[in-house]
Amino acid sequence: MSPLQSRRLTRVAVLSVHTSPLAQPGTGDAGGMNVYVLQSALQMAKRGVEVEIFTRATSSADEPVVEAAPGVLVRNVVAGPFEGLDKHDLPTQLCAFAAGVLREEARNQPGHYDLIHSHYWLSGQVGWLARDRWGVPLVHTAHTLAAVKNASLAEGDTPEPAAREIGERQVVEEADRLIANTAEEAKQLIETYGAPLDKIDVVSPGADLARYRPGDRAAARAAFGIDPLESVVTFVGRIQPLKAPDVLLRAAAEILTRRPDAPLRVLVVGGPSGTGLARPDSLIELAADLGIADRVTFLPPQPPDRLVEVYRASDVVAVPSYSESFGLVAIEAQACGTPVIAADVGGLGTAVRNGETGILVQGHRADDWASALGSMLADRSELARMGERAHHHADNFSWEHTAEGLLASYRKALVDYDIRDSRAEAPAQRRPRGMWKIRRGVRA
Repeated sequence: MSPLQSRRLTRVAVLSVHTSPLAQPGTGDAGGMNVYVLQSALQMAKRGVEVEIFTRATSSADEPVVEAAPGVLVRNVVAGPFEGLDKHDLPTQLCAFAAGVLREEARNQPGHYDLIHSHYWLSGQVGWLARDRWGVPLVHTAHTLAAVKNASLAEGDTPEPAAREIGERQVVEEADRLIANTAEEAKQLIETYGAPLDKIDVVSPGADLARYRPGDRAAARAAFGIDPLESVVTFVGRIQPLKAPDVLLRAAAEILTRRPDAPLRVLVVGGPSGTGLARPDSLIELAADLGIADRVTFLPPQPPDRLVEVYRASDVVAVPSYSESFGLVAIEAQACGTPVIAADVGGLGTAVRNGETGILVQGHRADDWASALGSMLADRSELARMGERAHHHADNFSWEHTAEGLLASYRKALVDYDIRDSRAEAPAQRRPRGMWKIRRGVRA
């Protein structure tokens, strides 16, 4: 029997330092990564793999341990002040967070965790340490890369610090396997950080296809007080320069300049985040400056059962980001039968089939976006056909598929790790996986 067949994967430690999978996406630092971490964990638990997610506690009211579902625990690690700590300050708390993770493992028998999966570079730094302490492989998902973001910054946005690029490079070098959301991201890992091709697995994120599906558009619009005769274009996400909701507002203003009587409604769903926190009302001010305040409706981040109604109420969902490793919003919207207009960046070229399930726009010029969006809204029959194709396209992206891909990568990581371990130590000297050697009276 091969090592892959004989190895049993029973428990995974998932690290998500800077944002909790239980947080509401769309505000603060919560976004697609939160959804990814939680949904993939739920699916792995259904397949008999226990998942323990370590995240930083951000409130004194957070319980130390929360059972998200049978087989999925979320551990809130106290590391630094609960509130008011910016993401860029989190490197100062990695030692405290790592200590909390290591102490939890130390309460159990050696080998308690079979593997570590870290999300984002901050988690990768902690995972790198835990991997060496526990003697288990580290699988890492970057989600976003500083070098890629800095190469396509919005005007006036703040670049990611050099320390992050250095940290990412270290994690890429140390991880046993790397998960890329798309082939494009895999290419970026290779070209930007020199990652070996044979260390990368491409596993696309998904959507909750049982929840996100076509429904009654009229009822959805009524729920939000939207005129049934309006053309509704929606932005869902964190309000910050990177996500570029201003591009949609400028395009809408251009459409209304060309045709003042166009029944256009822009729906913005989300809250300020990142560098957008410096001016939390900037988008509201922009709508007023553009003279379209009466055509723009702002809603706070919505829970999943309401978000699905947002997608159903929309004619088109816009994803104008300057950088996007995948774009979960694009898949969720298409699963509901709503076409997408998106910037042709990063993983959005995979999430959206240009000309079939939506339109990919080159660049972020308001004129180009207005022309592309105007053409979509002008041909209602083709828009309906796009919606049908979008729904079928989204069927290719489910969290079930994501979990299967992750588990396949985990098993490869275990096999490769054991092969390297067996070469490094003579059979008689090998210690059980997860067992630390005793040095100077401590586990080291």
